[in-house]
Amino acid sequence: MLRFASVQYVKVGIVGGSDEVKICEQLGANVCQNTSNDPDPNAAKDQVDFFFAENGLVAYKEGKILATESLKTWLGEDKLKELLNYILHYVADLDIPIKRGTFIEFRNGMLNVSPIGRNCSQEERDEFERFDQGAGVSSKHHHVPLFEEHSEGWFFRKTFIKALKKKFGHLGLTYSIGGQISFDIFPQGWDKTFCLQYVEKEYDEIHFFGDKTYEGGNDYEIFESPKTIGHTVNSPIDTIGQCRELFITPQQEALHGTTSH
Repeated sequence: MLRFASVQYVKVGIVGGSDEVKICEQLGANVCQNTSNDPDPNAAKDQVDFFFAENGLVAYKEGKILATESLKTWLGEDKLKELLNYILHYVADLDIPIKRGTFIEFRNGMLNVSPIGRNCSQEERDEFERFDQGAGVSSKHHHVPLFEEHSEGWFFRKTFIKALKKKFGHLGLTYSIGGQISFDIFPQGWDKTFCLQYVEKEYDEIHFFGDKTYEGGNDYEIFESPKTIGHTVNSPIDTIGQCRELFITPQQEALHGTTSH
């Protein structure tokens, strides 16, 4: 996908909720490894015009830093500690079959919360995601079947978010489900639309491609923004196909030799 994007038919930007290293890992080892085979975000940043980590709270243009924002500064230490303590207690009370390590990841501009823990294996990620589509949570406040299909349509992450909204509605936070096992917490307006401030004045038309464009997904706000033209995709191949139809003439494609996926 990066190889396709690096051919300059249009200006290209990447925006993700994760930090730079994790976005690099998601893009693929073949384009994001250094000579020691370690993840290297510079390898990706050098191949696109804009690179936005943590929804644009860490922003780069042509490989050079534009700006950064901090959740710790915005929220304050006391409120942040209260939020973290509540999350940790909630996770401790969850009665789910599998728990691993790293339930909270503190990023520059957001918290990433995982009920199962980010240290789970890929197989455990897949299993959690499958049951998160319609499974329940058992804690001091909830008691429904776990890791089983549930007719009432309970969701691990959605139930967790509902509790957080009730407790911390006064803080002006947004909760956004992304990836297989976690959700993000950040100030209102710090979703992926945050990155648009760095491009909206330069370009008349901004196209966004994402998979979690449904309400509650971490692509929803930027997908629905009047500043973008949103496109729902389901894979890198689908993204390439839609971009090809929108931006590339057969003559351009033949010239650059980008017919392969």
